[in-house]
Amino acid sequence: MNYLTFALAKGRLAKKSLALFEQVGIHMDEMKDPDTRKLIFVNEELKIKMFLAKASDVPTYVEYGAADIGVVGKDTLLEEGRRLYEVLDLGFGRCRMCVCGPASAAKYLQHQELIRVASKYPNIAKDYFYNKKHQTVEIIKLHGSVELAPIVGLSEVIVDIVETGTTLRENGLEVLEEICPLSARVVVNQVSMKMENERIMKLIRELKSLL
Repeated sequence: MNYLTFALAKGRLAKKSLALFEQVGIHMDEMKDPDTRKLIFVNEELKIKMFLAKASDVPTYVEYGAADIGVVGKDTLLEEGRRLYEVLDLGFGRCRMCVCGPASAAKYLQHQELIRVASKYPNIAKDYFYNKKHQTVEIIKLHGSVELAPIVGLSEVIVDIVETGTTLRENGLEVLEEICPLSARVVVNQVSMKMENERIMKLIRELKSLL
């Protein structure tokens, strides 16, 4: 029997995913050790391997078959646009991708004005403005706190993930338009889905019954 390899997005998603996998009998106790230096964890009995990766790399590992299965946020899947199967919404890590800015910026969105949009998610921003709103905008990619952009005049609005909206309110910004809901998803490599269909479908069924 071959190993099934899982790539989990580091951080909160990985912790929640591990807790979920334990409920269907997949244990990876070593992964919980905060001091471990290991990169790959193996459950010999179940023939399962797992590793942690930066969220934005998870779809890449899955598309190229270095991992059979991945758990990552929908935001990353939309931004990366990789060829893989999205098979299950795990329902945790819920938030929204939104266009945000000061209340005064709402008018730019209604009148198709040429504005600057700052985001860590340039592909999602571009798809939304160009394909859904048919509004031509200049997109500026940032890596840090995007909330800063409209405050210092770098952009009129931002496209970002909103959980509670507290950070926005504290900085005089608000949600102007919602792009889509987000949550953790299970993705599968296209070849693995054919080759290991039975094992993968069994796992998906077990996870579904928990949710």
